[in-house]
Amino acid sequence: MTRSARARLTTVVLYVVFAAIVAAFALVADWEAISRNFFLAEGFSGNWQAMVFTGVKNTILYTIISFTGGFVLAVILVLMRLAPIAPFRWLSLAYIELFRGLPALVVILFMALGVPIAFGWRPPGGTIGAGLVALMMVAGAYMAETLRAGIEAVPKGQTEAARSLGMGGGWTMASIVMPQALRIVVPPLTNELVILLKDTSLLFVVGLATSQKELTTLSRDFMSSGPSAGTATSLTLAALLYLAITLPLTRLVAWMESKQKRSR
Repeated sequence: MTRSARARLTTVVLYVVFAAIVAAFALVADWEAISRNFFLAEGFSGNWQAMVFTGVKNTILYTIISFTGGFVLAVILVLMRLAPIAPFRWLSLAYIELFRGLPALVVILFMALGVPIAFGWRPPGGTIGAGLVALMMVAGAYMAETLRAGIEAVPKGQTEAARSLGMGGGWTMASIVMPQALRIVVPPLTNELVILLKDTSLLFVVGLATSQKELTTLSRDFMSSGPSAGTATSLTLAALLYLAITLPLTRLVAWMESKQKRSR
């Protein structure tokens, strides 16, 4: 048997196995229980307005705030990382390694509970403000490394040409290097945006007022009250809404990456 024939046979076998698994699941699954617990019609019709107009709105708002603050922090960190002054580089590297190594949930708890208890500091917005600051701190560390990779990917000849024209280091970075680096890192930064959007679900640990609740917190509350109480229908609705937001973004990332590959 030739190699191509073996490959075709393997493909056919894999399709048959997949079809058998799907058929077996369809036969043994309790569809009535699945429908009652995950797709209760009353749960969808009774909860969707709050999930969309409060949960989705707050999730997107928290993502934008965290991403914007994290990006500003990342720019500062990457400039420190590339600075000629060694202590600045050490401080930036220590920050990046620390917050890339810590779970976002731990940082949120530190900022919302640990820091206020230790120092009596209350950020603007209370506990939700502290949670957003924590997300900014974590996102800034990841985006700083992404920006650094983008800056280092810009050909050195660009900087040398700018210097030969008499441009200073700061102006060269701002007008020549950074714009090119941003074009390079748009796909990974968009991917970071998707991750950050999902990380807003961790804010439930700080305790939120009703008007501040994001998708995950609302779906958890609706599991114990409302028309879908006692079922996981609200979680199904939250999952569908998350997918409605993230899938277009992930496809956008894939499109931008393929466009960059073609341009190279």
